[in-house]
Amino acid sequence: MRATQQLTEFLSAVADRPDGPAAQHAAVECAARALRADVAMLVVDAGVVACAGLRAEQVPIAALHRAAAEQQLSLELAGRPYAIAHAPLADPTPGLLVLGRRDEPFSDEEICLLRGMTRVLELSLQALHVIEAERRQARENGRLVDSLQERQRLFEHLSRIQRLIARRAPLQHILDSITSAAAELLGVEMASLNLLEKDDPSVGSMVSSIGFAPDVLPRMHRIPLPSAGVAGLAVLGDELVMVTDYENSPIAIPDIRTQLKAVMAVPVHENGAAVGCLTVGTYAGPREWDKPSQDILRAFAEHVSLALTDAQTLEAMNQAFHDSLTGLASRALFLTRMERAFAAARDARAGVAVVFADLDRFKVVNDSLGHAAGDELLVGVAERITACLRPGDTAARLGGDEFAVLLPLAHDADEAVPVAKRILESLREPFVLAGKETYVSGSVGIAYAAPEEVDAVQELMVRADLAMYQAKKQGKDRVEVFRPELQASFQAGLRLEADLRRAVVRHEFELRYQPIVHLRTGEITGLEALVRWQHPERGLIPPLDFIPLAEETGMIVPIGEWVLREACRQAADWNAQRAGRRPLTVSVNMSAVQLDQADLPEVVAAALEGGGLPAANLVIELTESLLVDHRPSTLRQLERIKELGVRLAIDDFGTGYSSLAYLRRFPVDIIKIDKSFVDDVGDVPAAAALTLGIIQLGQALSLSTIAEGIEDAGQLLELTDGNCELGQGYYFAEPLTEQAMSDLLDRKD
Repeated sequence: MRATQQLTEFLSAVADRPDGPAAQHAAVECAARALRADVAMLVVDAGVVACAGLRAEQVPIAALHRAAAEQQLSLELAGRPYAIAHAPLADPTPGLLVLGRRDEPFSDEEICLLRGMTRVLELSLQALHVIEAERRQARENGRLVDSLQERQRLFEHLSRIQRLIARRAPLQHILDSITSAAAELLGVEMASLNLLEKDDPSVGSMVSSIGFAPDVLPRMHRIPLPSAGVAGLAVLGDELVMVTDYENSPIAIPDIRTQLKAVMAVPVHENGAAVGCLTVGTYAGPREWDKPSQDILRAFAEHVSLALTDAQTLEAMNQAFHDSLTGLASRALFLTRMERAFAAARDARAGVAVVFADLDRFKVVNDSLGHAAGDELLVGVAERITACLRPGDTAARLGGDEFAVLLPLAHDADEAVPVAKRILESLREPFVLAGKETYVSGSVGIAYAAPEEVDAVQELMVRADLAMYQAKKQGKDRVEVFRPELQASFQAGLRLEADLRRAVVRHEFELRYQPIVHLRTGEITGLEALVRWQHPERGLIPPLDFIPLAEETGMIVPIGEWVLREACRQAADWNAQRAGRRPLTVSVNMSAVQLDQADLPEVVAAALEGGGLPAANLVIELTESLLVDHRPSTLRQLERIKELGVRLAIDDFGTGYSSLAYLRRFPVDIIKIDKSFVDDVGDVPAAAALTLGIIQLGQALSLSTIAEGIEDAGQLLELTDGNCELGQGYYFAEPLTEQAMSDLLDRKD
């Protein structure tokens, strides 16, 4: 492909230049030659730093910036009209690369190529900027011998890595060099680089490391981010994470908890998005990570980002214009056409609409039928979306299973609704994959930019994404149109999510314990552990305000692991004080997200061993809906947990499901009667009959029954007369702090 050859020549021309000015001049000359431009200009900091075909004093700087801002396609230069193409530079200094041609306008594909070239120039300038900053820092610290030596060593390492990047050394060689250099300079025994998998960004794998035992390395692949400890948290929160005492951290990975003593991780990026993290750790003992150590790790992480983005830019330009799998427009070409659509809409006093479509069950297809079937599905989806378009619309695959449609010259969002509905209907029809009929659905979002919103290209993409996300939240397989309140709600959610991630590291969670009582004797036989979040500014946050978010973001995994460990430890402590009496059980809730973690049985076993609690005294509670809508792997997980000796309970039993076949399939021991039945048990005959039926069902299947939410003596009497064995609720005690629970147990004794 000619575009790839042109980009490769551009890379060679720019990457080996010794400084910024040389790279800038090479970029201008090479871009003009590749795109047959008559003039080329690079403007940085309101000044012309390089030009070809014109003298610097002939370049109308203000007019160039205005043309770029207004997406103009032509401009008068030195008294003559030119068709122009322009691309912005963002880092390290904002700038603008503009080409002009007298004979014909630039195509969308040529503009994409120009943007690829400016991205390459950005990377080269960033690398040169980092090196120069380190050189300057070393000079400024010359009076401090230790600092000078450390800075000089850092400069030498980064210079060597930069030479590897510029010379297009194999990516693995570059990454290994960065990992080993970070460990050496920070004086640590462990360093690793984890990257998200391209086919599933929810999991990551270790791609480079030193200091890990050989038996641990095979288990460091395709780890779900919420289970990836400090590394996962750094990627999810896109921020540096430090743990000074790893063994006691709630986010420690069980396999390495006892070896590592202190860990620091910083995210690495590819084109601005967090795609992994660089982690260092020590086996020697707890360590405070000072500011210089943080700066050094960030410098190495920045070079990982440079290497990844450089490699990705080359790969992306191989398919700069069209997606290689589906043949639809690429993201780059789609954005270019959006900008053209905005310019045309402004002239016509019209607007622009965008439709985002995301498949609801793509991961299930990939996991169950394989990646080849997943690719086949994406091709089929692309064909159906294309068949739903009007003349002049553009469809694109943005990545993964996300598609977009551009509707130029639209007058309101309603114009996009019929297109979106056609797409939704087409996706409901079965696909034949690997010889099997397979059903998927889509979540579709619509956003519209009015004529006055001339600079809203990225904003329109964000709005469409939010509308699609809202469609998923509202049950999937539907169309949602963007509303301004969605943005406010999303931003509030982002703030809460950031607080939640920090809460895990800062140990802001507490446990409350609600007693489970034998209804006939009043004896406390067990406890349910309930998590609470003590926010430093907002106070106690109710579970309903953060548990759904924790499940959605995957943060329920580290939170749940901490709850499990803490509940086992505390229950074992209380039982140690009950010599000669029946030991208490402790019940812990578990979500579907936790049940999806492959290492969950090992996590449960480690919590029992670490807390000193016999497996028979732990009850894991699962919601009824989780079992009814289970995946094939769910039963295998539960059987492995049962093999430990742990008991399983169904929480919220009876809430609307008529099929009870899962009671025979799953190895459950306890059913917990939902509070909605208990509320009316003394007043509504139908509720009493249903509750009695559930109790009798439990007895017939040799299952224990626990009534939830008992609040008065009348409910207690009805349940006791109905032979319900156990119960909990405010009638006995509200969820209590550890100390209050200890006091209650002492009084009962």
